[in-house]
Amino acid sequence: MNHQPNSFSSPIWINLGRLALACLVLGLVPGPGGGGARGEDTPADLRFDSLAGEFMTGHYSFRPLAGVALGWHQYDGRLVIPDRSANSHEEARLKRFERLFAGLQPGQLSLARRHDLRVLGAAVANELWSLEVQHSVTHNPMTYAGGLDLTVYLKRDFKPLPERVADMTSILRQAPAYYAAARANLAPVLPLPFVETAIEAANGTADFIEHDVAKAAATVKDPALNAKFDQARQTAVTELRGFADWLKKDRLPRADNSFPVGRAGYLQMLKNEMVDLTPEQVLEAGMRELHAEQERFAAAARAIDPTKPPIEVFKSIQHDHPTAANLIADARQDLEGIRQFLLDHHIVTLPSEVRALVEETPPALRATSFASMDTPGPFEKKATEAYYYITPVEPDWTPEHAEEWLTAFNHYTLTVVSIHEAYPGHYVQFLGLNASAASPVAKVFSSYPFVEGWAHYSEQMLLAAGFGQPVNPASASAAETLRGARFRLAQSDEALLRVCRLCCSIKLHCQGMSVAEATKFFMDNCYYEEKPAHAEATRGTYDPGYLYYTLGKLMILKLREDWQLQEGTRYSLQRFHDEFLRHGMPPIRLLREIMLRDPNQWPALL
Repeated sequence: MNHQPNSFSSPIWINLGRLALACLVLGLVPGPGGGGARGEDTPADLRFDSLAGEFMTGHYSFRPLAGVALGWHQYDGRLVIPDRSANSHEEARLKRFERLFAGLQPGQLSLARRHDLRVLGAAVANELWSLEVQHSVTHNPMTYAGGLDLTVYLKRDFKPLPERVADMTSILRQAPAYYAAARANLAPVLPLPFVETAIEAANGTADFIEHDVAKAAATVKDPALNAKFDQARQTAVTELRGFADWLKKDRLPRADNSFPVGRAGYLQMLKNEMVDLTPEQVLEAGMRELHAEQERFAAAARAIDPTKPPIEVFKSIQHDHPTAANLIADARQDLEGIRQFLLDHHIVTLPSEVRALVEETPPALRATSFASMDTPGPFEKKATEAYYYITPVEPDWTPEHAEEWLTAFNHYTLTVVSIHEAYPGHYVQFLGLNASAASPVAKVFSSYPFVEGWAHYSEQMLLAAGFGQPVNPASASAAETLRGARFRLAQSDEALLRVCRLCCSIKLHCQGMSVAEATKFFMDNCYYEEKPAHAEATRGTYDPGYLYYTLGKLMILKLREDWQLQEGTRYSLQRFHDEFLRHGMPPIRLLREIMLRDPNQWPALL
């Protein structure tokens, strides 16, 4: 949910410890579980509800920062030290629930609970894959580099700031034990891209705590609390910088290129998302899509200026951008126009009149964010605002730096990013999720290809539905034709990046591609400069799932095609989208089974 100008935002996994809070079991998963009236519950249904509640309690006790982000404030102020005992207990817990969920008889459960069972099974499988295939605890220092990320305590006013400062103090004072555990856990030889990225992330987190967290906390007028906070903050900054220095001196010289998960590991990753395709089949589909997208990019460029190479045409439209002073206002106005198009053309039902607020990215997040959607957790009761953040030009930038930044916000790319992040992308998906009758399980556990596939699909879908395009191409003016081609070119540029991610993900992890070779692939095929191309290649080493932007989009397009055949004259784009968004965020294979009356009639995902 985070855009960068020809770059990326590093997803930092947080592995925390275990702390049982059994009192949450009944609160997290209500008895019916979305399966009907309580009186209709079978013993098997009630058994499932109990297991699901117990699983979710343990899951977020082990990941309290994630629990806070969901809106469960019983986890406020908690940090669990990821020592070997805690990690061992968590792995045993996951395997126990893997056995328990596998032992249930789906035929004895209500339909909604059957779906929830498969969602939970996928969640467990993904966690175990991270531990056993990616070796996230022992081989990925990024697991710990962002472990003290306190942004949720700053950006969401879910309780008075002094109480949030006290929570942050409680977390920060545990930094010495946290990073002692990290050093003890990590193997002597680590993958080079992981170490390099973790060094950057740890120093970035230290800067964030040292400056941004301190600045926010300074407004609290409680000398005793301030003194405790400052001491904990300084301790945490020292520990983070010490961890980065340890990685640089001790692990970086020995680092290697042992990042690939291998074909068998990759196949399991796909299986966890219920994708019954081999890496080779996915890559074949990806290469077809790459060549088709390159032709779409070239065709849009030819419609603008047939005398220049396509990449030069794209660079030329980047100079049509807002001013630094008008960036936020232009984005706000643009967003309202996109939203109105959804309503006027019956694209999707908007279950709420509440707008996403367009604001400048908070200073603490600007180093890693270009534009992003920040929605509250589905269980947040107080800090319920949703923010569409745009990172502005900084006052101390040179005119050259400011111009370079604003080209990434050219009017056409900014619109495509707004479609992805807000309407009808991530924000509309959030609105649909909150308004749906989906169970707590369905509202908590998400599928990567569903979430990012939907946002990426939205870009292509909305332009195909006519957004930014002439109403009547045959009689359109030259200005209208050019405007439509520019939007298509900007959207195609975004699509080229995502399909290159798919191809490089598989090549990096299954076919021996090096980071240098992946960098060249991005440069040659989506026309990136070397530095951002290298950043994209590096991300692929630790986030092989970034193939799911394109794969998810392609699976959604196939589901829409099959659903249209099923519905016949009852089909409409709005009906499809409304149905798609009302079942949580499940793997798309599961959604096919939910939406298609006879999924065996159209079994293919692509």
